[in-house]
Amino acid sequence: MPTDLAEDLIADDWAVVREFLPKGWEEQARKTGAWRRSGRKLDGPDALLHILMIHLAAGYSLQETASRAKQAGLGAVSAVSIFKRLQASEEWLRWLAAAERALLVRRLPKLKRRVRAVDATTVSEPGSTGADWRLHYAINLTSLQCDFFELTDVHGGETWRRVPVQPGDVVLGDRIYANPVGVAHVLRAAGDVLVRLNPHTLPLYDSEGVRVNVFKAVRRLKVGQHLDLPTWVKSANGEIFTGRLVALRRSAAATRHEQRRLLRKASKQKKKVSAQGLELARYLLIWTSLSAAHPARDITEIYRWRWQIELGFKRMKSILGLGHLPKTDPVSARAWLHGKILTSLLVERMIQTANTFSPWGY
Repeated sequence: MPTDLAEDLIADDWAVVREFLPKGWEEQARKTGAWRRSGRKLDGPDALLHILMIHLAAGYSLQETASRAKQAGLGAVSAVSIFKRLQASEEWLRWLAAAERALLVRRLPKLKRRVRAVDATTVSEPGSTGADWRLHYAINLTSLQCDFFELTDVHGGETWRRVPVQPGDVVLGDRIYANPVGVAHVLRAAGDVLVRLNPHTLPLYDSEGVRVNVFKAVRRLKVGQHLDLPTWVKSANGEIFTGRLVALRRSAAATRHEQRRLLRKASKQKKKVSAQGLELARYLLIWTSLSAAHPARDITEIYRWRWQIELGFKRMKSILGLGHLPKTDPVSARAWLHGKILTSLLVERMIQTANTFSPWGY
Protein backbone atom coordinates (compact mmCIF):
# COMPACT_ATOMS: atom_id res chain seq x y z
CA MET A 1 0.00 0.00 0.00
CA PRO A 2 1.38 3.48 -0.81
CA THR A 3 2.59 5.58 2.11
CA ASP A 4 2.89 9.27 2.90
CA LEU A 5 6.55 9.01 1.95
CA ALA A 6 5.49 9.17 -1.72
CA GLU A 7 4.17 12.71 -1.38
CA ASP A 8 7.43 13.78 0.29
CA LEU A 9 9.49 12.25 -2.48
CA ILE A 10 7.42 13.92 -5.21
CA ALA A 11 7.34 17.32 -3.50
CA ASP A 12 10.14 19.59 -2.29
CA ASP A 13 11.51 17.06 0.19
CA TRP A 14 13.24 15.15 -2.62
CA ALA A 15 16.02 17.74 -2.34
CA VAL A 16 16.43 16.71 1.31
CA VAL A 17 16.46 13.01 0.43
CA ARG A 18 19.16 13.69 -2.13
CA GLU A 19 21.40 15.18 0.58
CA PHE A 20 21.58 11.77 2.23
CA LEU A 21 22.80 9.94 -0.87
CA PRO A 22 26.47 8.84 -1.01
CA LYS A 23 29.02 10.78 -3.02
CA GLY A 24 29.35 9.71 -6.63
CA TRP A 25 25.88 8.21 -6.88
CA GLU A 26 25.12 9.89 -10.22
CA GLU A 27 28.42 8.78 -11.75
CA GLN A 28 27.71 5.22 -10.59
CA ALA A 29 24.43 5.31 -12.52
CA ARG A 30 26.48 5.74 -15.69
CA LYS A 31 29.19 3.25 -14.74
CA THR A 32 26.73 0.48 -13.91
CA GLY A 33 24.59 1.06 -16.99
CA ALA A 34 21.52 2.17 -15.05
CA TRP A 35 21.57 5.49 -16.90
CA ARG A 36 21.83 5.81 -20.65
CA ARG A 37 20.80 8.76 -22.81
CA SER A 38 17.04 8.70 -23.35
CA GLY A 39 16.27 11.77 -25.41
CA ARG A 40 13.88 14.08 -23.59
CA LYS A 41 12.09 11.40 -21.57
CA LEU A 42 14.25 11.76 -18.44
CA ASP A 43 16.60 14.48 -17.30
CA GLY A 44 19.52 12.48 -15.89
CA PRO A 45 20.13 9.98 -13.06
CA ASP A 46 18.44 12.28 -10.53
CA ALA A 47 15.07 11.98 -12.26
CA LEU A 48 15.57 8.24 -12.73
CA LEU A 49 16.26 7.59 -9.04
CA HIS A 50 13.40 9.89 -8.04
CA ILE A 51 10.99 7.83 -10.14
CA LEU A 52 12.37 4.51 -8.89
CA MET A 53 11.99 5.66 -5.29
CA ILE A 54 8.35 6.61 -5.86
CA HIS A 55 7.83 2.99 -6.89
CA LEU A 56 10.14 1.33 -4.34
CA ALA A 57 9.74 3.48 -1.23
CA ALA A 58 6.07 4.33 -1.55
CA GLY A 59 4.83 1.04 -2.97
CA TYR A 60 2.95 2.46 -5.98
CA SER A 61 2.33 0.21 -8.96
CA LEU A 62 4.37 0.79 -12.10
CA GLN A 63 1.37 2.38 -13.81
CA GLU A 64 0.66 4.71 -10.89
CA THR A 65 4.36 5.57 -10.66
CA ALA A 66 4.40 6.54 -14.35
CA SER A 67 1.36 8.75 -13.84
CA ARG A 68 2.83 10.51 -10.78
CA ALA A 69 6.20 10.96 -12.46
CA LYS A 70 4.50 12.76 -15.34
CA GLN A 71 2.46 14.96 -12.96
CA ALA A 72 5.64 15.90 -11.07
CA GLY A 73 7.42 16.83 -14.28
CA LEU A 74 10.00 14.09 -13.95
CA GLY A 75 9.41 12.68 -17.41
CA ALA A 76 6.89 10.98 -19.66
CA VAL A 77 7.74 7.31 -19.12
CA SER A 78 5.51 4.28 -19.41
CA ALA A 79 5.07 1.50 -16.86
CA VAL A 80 6.99 -0.86 -19.16
CA SER A 81 9.83 1.65 -19.42
CA ILE A 82 10.05 1.97 -15.63
CA PHE A 83 10.16 -1.81 -15.30
CA LYS A 84 13.02 -2.06 -17.81
CA ARG A 85 14.90 0.76 -16.06
CA LEU A 86 14.45 -1.01 -12.73
CA GLN A 87 15.99 -4.13 -14.24
CA ALA A 88 18.93 -2.11 -15.56
CA SER A 89 19.39 -0.47 -12.15
CA GLU A 90 20.05 -3.64 -10.16
CA GLU A 91 23.80 -3.04 -9.70
CA TRP A 92 23.30 0.70 -9.15
CA LEU A 93 20.77 0.11 -6.37
CA ARG A 94 23.03 -2.52 -4.82
CA TRP A 95 25.93 -0.01 -4.84
CA LEU A 96 23.72 2.72 -3.36
CA ALA A 97 22.54 0.45 -0.54
CA ALA A 98 26.08 -0.73 0.26
CA ALA A 99 27.41 2.85 0.23
CA GLU A 100 24.55 4.03 2.45
CA ARG A 101 25.28 1.24 4.90
CA ALA A 102 28.95 2.32 4.99
CA LEU A 103 27.91 5.89 5.80
CA LEU A 104 25.95 4.66 8.78
CA VAL A 105 28.91 2.71 10.11
CA ARG A 106 31.30 5.66 9.83
CA ARG A 107 28.89 7.87 11.78
CA LEU A 108 28.63 5.51 14.75
CA PRO A 109 30.27 6.61 18.00
CA LYS A 110 33.52 4.86 18.89
CA LEU A 111 32.90 2.24 21.58
CA LYS A 112 35.15 -0.24 23.36
CA ARG A 113 33.04 -3.16 22.12
CA ARG A 114 30.64 -3.36 19.22
CA VAL A 115 27.67 -5.64 20.02
CA ARG A 116 26.04 -6.96 16.83
CA ALA A 117 22.98 -9.11 16.14
CA VAL A 118 23.04 -11.27 13.01
CA ASP A 119 19.98 -12.85 11.45
CA ALA A 120 18.26 -13.46 8.12
CA THR A 121 14.76 -13.19 6.72
CA THR A 122 13.14 -14.63 3.61
CA VAL A 123 11.13 -12.92 0.88
CA SER A 124 8.66 -14.62 -1.48
CA GLU A 125 7.47 -13.77 -4.96
CA PRO A 126 3.74 -13.64 -5.81
CA GLY A 127 2.21 -17.12 -6.11
CA SER A 128 5.29 -18.76 -4.63
CA THR A 129 4.72 -21.70 -2.28
CA GLY A 130 7.94 -20.97 -0.42
CA ALA A 131 10.78 -18.52 0.05
CA ASP A 132 12.64 -17.23 -3.01
CA TRP A 133 15.25 -14.87 -1.56
CA ARG A 134 17.12 -14.49 1.72
CA LEU A 135 18.31 -11.21 3.24
CA HIS A 136 21.28 -11.65 5.62
CA TYR A 137 21.48 -8.70 8.00
CA ALA A 138 23.51 -7.42 10.96
CA ILE A 139 22.74 -4.48 13.20
CA ASN A 140 24.84 -2.62 15.74
CA LEU A 141 22.80 -2.94 18.93
CA THR A 142 24.21 0.27 20.39
CA SER A 143 22.77 2.40 17.58
CA LEU A 144 20.17 -0.07 16.20
CA GLN A 145 21.59 0.57 12.72
CA CYS A 146 22.57 -1.83 9.96
CA ASP A 147 26.29 -2.49 9.60
CA PHE A 148 26.14 -5.40 7.11
CA PHE A 149 23.74 -6.95 4.63
CA GLU A 150 23.91 -9.50 1.84
CA LEU A 151 21.19 -10.71 -0.53
CA THR A 152 21.21 -14.33 -1.73
CA ASP A 153 18.75 -16.76 -3.23
CA VAL A 154 16.92 -19.08 -0.85
CA HIS A 155 19.78 -21.60 -0.99
CA GLY A 156 22.19 -19.11 0.64
CA GLY A 157 22.58 -20.62 4.11
CA GLU A 158 22.55 -18.61 7.33
CA THR A 159 26.09 -18.53 8.72
CA TRP A 160 28.36 -16.13 10.56
CA ARG A 161 30.99 -16.81 7.88
CA ARG A 162 29.20 -14.30 5.63
CA VAL A 163 29.74 -11.48 8.12
CA PRO A 164 33.04 -9.57 8.33
CA VAL A 165 34.17 -9.54 11.96
CA GLN A 166 36.51 -6.97 13.53
CA PRO A 167 38.59 -7.55 16.68
CA GLY A 168 36.48 -6.86 19.74
CA ASP A 169 33.12 -7.48 18.07
CA VAL A 170 30.53 -9.32 20.17
CA VAL A 171 28.27 -11.25 17.80
CA LEU A 172 24.81 -12.55 18.78
CA GLY A 173 22.93 -15.27 16.94
CA ASP A 174 19.98 -17.63 17.21
CA ARG A 175 20.17 -21.44 17.23
CA ILE A 176 20.82 -21.70 13.50
CA TYR A 177 24.21 -20.03 14.04
CA ALA A 178 25.17 -22.52 16.76
CA ASN A 179 27.82 -24.60 15.03
CA PRO A 180 31.62 -24.96 15.41
CA VAL A 181 32.35 -23.50 11.95
CA GLY A 182 30.54 -20.21 12.65
CA VAL A 183 31.96 -19.93 16.17
CA ALA A 184 35.48 -20.50 14.83
CA HIS A 185 34.98 -17.77 12.19
CA VAL A 186 34.19 -15.14 14.85
CA LEU A 187 36.80 -16.22 17.40
CA ARG A 188 39.62 -16.46 14.85
CA ALA A 189 38.89 -12.81 14.02
CA ALA A 190 39.37 -11.93 17.72
CA GLY A 191 35.65 -11.43 18.31
CA ASP A 192 33.34 -13.01 20.90
CA VAL A 193 30.04 -14.83 20.50
CA LEU A 194 26.75 -15.23 22.32
CA VAL A 195 24.69 -17.88 20.61
CA ARG A 196 21.47 -19.64 21.51
CA LEU A 197 22.62 -23.19 22.07
CA ASN A 198 21.49 -26.12 19.95
CA PRO A 199 23.16 -29.09 21.71
CA HIS A 200 22.97 -31.21 18.55
CA THR A 201 24.78 -28.79 16.22
CA LEU A 202 27.14 -27.25 18.79
CA PRO A 203 28.37 -30.07 21.04
CA LEU A 204 30.11 -28.90 24.21
CA TYR A 205 32.98 -30.61 26.03
CA ASP A 206 34.44 -30.43 29.53
CA SER A 207 38.11 -29.93 30.44
CA GLU A 208 38.74 -33.67 30.02
CA GLY A 209 37.37 -33.69 26.48
CA VAL A 210 34.16 -35.51 27.48
CA ARG A 211 30.95 -34.32 25.86
CA VAL A 212 28.69 -32.41 28.23
CA ASN A 213 25.17 -33.75 28.79
CA VAL A 214 23.33 -30.41 28.66
CA PHE A 215 20.04 -31.85 29.90
CA LYS A 216 21.73 -33.35 32.95
CA ALA A 217 23.62 -30.10 33.62
CA VAL A 218 20.51 -27.91 33.77
CA ARG A 219 17.71 -30.09 35.10
CA ARG A 220 18.27 -29.18 38.78
CA LEU A 221 17.89 -25.43 38.14
CA LYS A 222 14.98 -23.64 39.79
CA VAL A 223 12.89 -20.92 38.09
CA GLY A 224 14.97 -17.78 37.67
CA GLN A 225 18.19 -19.54 38.63
CA HIS A 226 21.29 -19.33 36.41
CA LEU A 227 23.91 -21.93 35.56
CA ASP A 228 27.42 -20.82 34.54
CA LEU A 229 29.50 -23.81 33.44
CA PRO A 230 32.95 -23.65 31.74
CA THR A 231 32.80 -25.62 28.48
CA TRP A 232 34.78 -26.01 25.30
CA VAL A 233 33.93 -26.14 21.59
CA LYS A 234 35.96 -28.16 19.08
CA SER A 235 36.37 -27.11 15.45
CA ALA A 236 36.62 -29.57 12.57
CA ASN A 237 40.43 -29.26 12.47
CA GLY A 238 40.81 -29.88 16.19
CA GLU A 239 41.02 -26.28 17.47
CA ILE A 240 39.69 -25.83 21.00
CA PHE A 241 37.71 -22.70 21.93
CA THR A 242 37.08 -21.84 25.57
CA GLY A 243 33.68 -20.63 26.66
CA ARG A 244 30.75 -21.01 29.02
CA LEU A 245 27.36 -22.64 28.99
CA VAL A 246 24.97 -20.11 30.52
CA ALA A 247 21.47 -21.37 31.31
CA LEU A 248 18.36 -19.84 32.89
CA ARG A 249 15.29 -21.75 34.07
CA ARG A 250 12.16 -20.18 32.56
CA SER A 251 8.88 -19.56 34.32
CA ALA A 252 5.95 -21.91 33.68
CA ALA A 253 4.23 -19.37 31.39
CA ALA A 254 7.41 -18.74 29.38
CA THR A 255 7.96 -22.50 29.11
CA ARG A 256 4.47 -23.08 27.71
CA HIS A 257 4.99 -20.28 25.18
CA GLU A 258 8.30 -21.79 23.98
CA GLN A 259 6.88 -25.31 23.83
CA ARG A 260 3.92 -24.12 21.73
CA ARG A 261 6.34 -22.31 19.41
CA LEU A 262 8.39 -25.47 18.93
CA LEU A 263 5.26 -27.55 18.26
CA ARG A 264 3.93 -25.04 15.69
CA LYS A 265 7.28 -24.97 13.89
CA ALA A 266 7.51 -28.76 13.87
CA SER A 267 3.96 -29.03 12.56
CA LYS A 268 4.73 -26.72 9.62
CA GLN A 269 7.81 -28.78 8.80
CA LYS A 270 5.90 -32.04 9.31
CA LYS A 271 8.29 -33.12 12.04
CA LYS A 272 7.99 -34.16 15.67
CA VAL A 273 9.51 -32.55 18.74
CA SER A 274 11.30 -35.03 20.99
CA ALA A 275 10.43 -35.33 24.67
CA GLN A 276 13.89 -34.03 25.54
CA GLY A 277 13.39 -31.08 23.18
CA LEU A 278 10.19 -30.14 24.99
CA GLU A 279 11.98 -30.53 28.33
CA LEU A 280 14.88 -28.30 27.24
CA ALA A 281 12.29 -25.64 26.31
CA ARG A 282 12.16 -24.96 30.05
CA TYR A 283 15.57 -23.31 29.80
CA LEU A 284 17.24 -20.46 27.96
CA LEU A 285 20.55 -21.98 26.82
CA ILE A 286 23.41 -19.76 25.64
CA TRP A 287 27.01 -20.53 24.78
CA THR A 288 29.41 -17.59 24.99
CA SER A 289 33.11 -17.02 24.64
CA LEU A 290 32.94 -13.93 26.89
CA SER A 291 34.99 -14.29 30.05
CA ALA A 292 33.68 -14.69 33.57
CA ALA A 293 34.13 -10.93 33.98
CA HIS A 294 30.62 -10.84 32.50
CA PRO A 295 28.29 -12.60 35.00
CA ALA A 296 25.69 -15.09 33.79
CA ARG A 297 22.87 -12.64 34.47
CA ASP A 298 24.58 -10.06 32.23
CA ILE A 299 24.96 -12.66 29.46
CA THR A 300 21.24 -13.40 29.39
CA GLU A 301 20.44 -9.68 29.44
CA ILE A 302 22.79 -9.01 26.52
CA TYR A 303 21.20 -11.83 24.53
CA ARG A 304 17.77 -10.26 25.04
CA TRP A 305 18.95 -7.36 22.86
CA ARG A 306 18.96 -9.72 19.87
CA TRP A 307 15.21 -9.19 19.56
CA GLN A 308 15.94 -5.75 18.10
CA ILE A 309 16.86 -7.35 14.78
CA GLU A 310 13.58 -9.28 14.78
CA LEU A 311 11.75 -6.00 15.30
CA GLY A 312 13.78 -4.47 12.47
CA PHE A 313 12.62 -7.20 10.08
CA LYS A 314 9.02 -6.67 11.17
CA ARG A 315 9.33 -2.94 10.43
CA MET A 316 10.82 -3.60 7.00
CA LYS A 317 8.10 -6.08 6.11
CA SER A 318 5.17 -4.07 7.45
CA ILE A 319 6.20 -0.49 6.66
CA LEU A 320 8.35 -0.96 3.56
CA GLY A 321 6.55 -3.98 2.16
CA LEU A 322 9.69 -6.10 2.07
CA GLY A 323 7.75 -9.28 2.79
CA HIS A 324 5.92 -9.36 -0.55
CA LEU A 325 8.02 -9.27 -3.69
CA PRO A 326 6.01 -8.02 -6.74
CA LYS A 327 8.60 -9.04 -9.35
CA THR A 328 8.75 -12.43 -11.02
CA ASP A 329 12.13 -12.43 -12.79
CA PRO A 330 15.46 -12.63 -10.89
CA VAL A 331 16.96 -9.37 -12.22
CA SER A 332 14.04 -7.10 -11.36
CA ALA A 333 13.49 -8.97 -8.06
CA ARG A 334 17.05 -8.28 -6.93
CA ALA A 335 16.78 -4.66 -8.04
CA TRP A 336 13.51 -4.27 -6.10
CA LEU A 337 15.02 -5.81 -2.96
CA HIS A 338 18.13 -3.64 -3.10
CA GLY A 339 15.88 -0.60 -3.54
CA LYS A 340 13.94 -1.58 -0.43
CA ILE A 341 17.16 -2.02 1.55
CA LEU A 342 18.35 1.39 0.30
CA THR A 343 15.08 2.94 1.47
CA SER A 344 15.42 1.38 4.92
CA LEU A 345 19.00 2.65 5.27
CA LEU A 346 18.04 6.14 4.10
CA VAL A 347 15.32 6.23 6.75
CA GLU A 348 17.88 5.18 9.39
CA ARG A 349 20.25 8.00 8.41
CA MET A 350 17.44 10.57 8.38
CA ILE A 351 16.34 9.53 11.87
CA GLN A 352 19.96 9.64 13.03
CA THR A 353 20.34 13.18 11.68
CA ALA A 354 17.00 14.29 13.11
CA ASN A 355 18.21 13.23 16.54
CA THR A 356 21.33 15.43 16.33
CA PHE A 357 20.01 18.56 14.55
CA SER A 358 17.67 21.21 15.88
CA PRO A 359 14.01 20.38 15.16
CA TRP A 360 13.18 23.57 13.25
CA GLY A 361 15.50 23.28 10.25
CA TYR A 362 17.61 21.02 8.08
